Amino acid sequence: MTYRAPVEDYQFIFDHVVGLEQVTGTERFAEATPDLRAAILGEAGRMCEEVLAPLQRAGDLTPARLENGVVRTSPGFAEGYRAIAEGGWVSIAADPAHGGMGLPASLATAVNEMMSGACLSLQLSPLMTQGQIEALEHHASDEIKEVYLPKLVSGDWAGTMNLTEAHAGSDVGALRTKAEPQGDGSYAVTGQKIFISWGDNDITENVCHLVLARLPGAPEGTKGISLFMVPKYIPDEAGNPGAANDLRVVSLEHKLGLHGSPTAVMQFDGARGWLIGEEGGGMKAMFTMMNNARLGVGGQGIGVAEAACQTALAYAEERVQGRSAGPEKAIIGHADVRRMLAEMRADTFAARSIALACAVAIDMAHATGGADWAARAAFLTPIAKAFGTETGMRVAELGVQVHGGMGFIEETGAAQYSRDVRVTAIYEGTNGIQAMDLVGRKLMDGGEAAAAILDEIEAQAEAARAEMPELAEPVWQAAENLREAMEWMLAQGEMTERFAGAVPFLMGFGRVLGAHYHLSAAMAEGEEGKRHRLARFYIRRLLPQSAAYLAHATAGAEGVMALSPEDLR
Repeated sequence: MTYRAPVEDYQFIFDHVVGLEQVTGTERFAEATPDLRAAILGEAGRMCEEVLAPLQRAGDLTPARLENGVVRTSPGFAEGYRAIAEGGWVSIAADPAHGGMGLPASLATAVNEMMSGACLSLQLSPLMTQGQIEALEHHASDEIKEVYLPKLVSGDWAGTMNLTEAHAGSDVGALRTKAEPQGDGSYAVTGQKIFISWGDNDITENVCHLVLARLPGAPEGTKGISLFMVPKYIPDEAGNPGAANDLRVVSLEHKLGLHGSPTAVMQFDGARGWLIGEEGGGMKAMFTMMNNARLGVGGQGIGVAEAACQTALAYAEERVQGRSAGPEKAIIGHADVRRMLAEMRADTFAARSIALACAVAIDMAHATGGADWAARAAFLTPIAKAFGTETGMRVAELGVQVHGGMGFIEETGAAQYSRDVRVTAIYEGTNGIQAMDLVGRKLMDGGEAAAAILDEIEAQAEAARAEMPELAEPVWQAAENLREAMEWMLAQGEMTERFAGAVPFLMGFGRVLGAHYHLSAAMAEGEEGKRHRLARFYIRRLLPQSAAYLAHATAGAEGVMALSPEDLR
């Protein structure tokens, strides 16, 4: 397998699809010039191709292991991580005040996606640290920032997030981990957390855990949760790793995929921790990290989709079987194989554009403080996460299918993509939770943010009618159908009615957004370009799925809830 960083695609999307010039036109991000962007993407792409991609199979075949209480990482991962850290890729969007590059989240999203496509198991570590950096920048005291941020930004220390407990699962408010004040500004944190990505390693000097816990007398539910920094080694007066804290890795999970990423069960036995943010403000602080991670996880799905697409295409161009209808002797000449490859490429472009559009909105919100940009970013985040990961799973599955029987053989690497990407639809909030957030919390503005996006889609389709009517009209009509579905959602006072169709509503929205961005690409390149041909494939063959999604979305809850457990046996 040879991974090629899709640098050209990012540059095209930035320049012609998602409007990165809005971001670089602000005072905050004015230094992100075209030359600098090209250099960033080029250097990161080379690192992914030459250093990270060769580690993909090594992490799968030689998983991380727990040895005498210490997590031993996969062969080559230490060198790969050091390349990430020394290149500054952990801290590309971090505040320069603590050593970060201070570049747009849009660029960080592209770099993270490339790292995911090259070696997802390793990329998980810097992604967790990036989220922790953002949480500390927004919520930590100056003292905590001074000690932790320079080390996290440099990559010398790594960050994790500790939410989930075995009995609670996605119901974070049911957690039992406790934090007892010690009278010196610190707290004794006691409890057990599960599913902790990169909960420990033998690569970095320290591992910094952000842990959700409940203070004495705190109310039940999420309102009683606070957030604590609990380091593996307690920093000494000079800010260097000192005494070992009272925490340990109980075990590492045996997983379907991502074998190179150590997923730990963490035990805290009166471990010293320090409050981040306000008492009872743990979920607010943690959501800063989680929202960062949700966009990042969407990018992980897209990165795997890119890698799976490249692998499948290379195989299809080499594998000779049967008699094709085209001039090619290999199976890429077969219509159904060509269809699968076209679906893979078209959906990858759509999902990538959605994620980068979300990142642009985040950047504009940071640069301008505009409430409309913040609302747009918040609305697009669950779509970017869920549509990106669903795309990753579907494209990886199609990659196996393109390989035929050889796709079921591990040596080709096609199956690993499918195994690795599967969890992305589960962590950082399952895709069902993302969808319920979309039709619930994200529509609490009466649909204002969603309507603004739909207005843009329809305005662009109107503008494209004169030049590309056969593509513009279906996009405009699909946006109108989506608007009607949104209005139906808003009319439902009972949330169960919305939730029963939340996932198809999100997927329908993603389909329409994908068509919008494909149409933008086609308009920018013209009718003779490859992007016009790809847009025509997407809009004619994949966009019609939105109608089925939205019919499902607006069917209500009765047909779902009427099915009893006995009916489902």
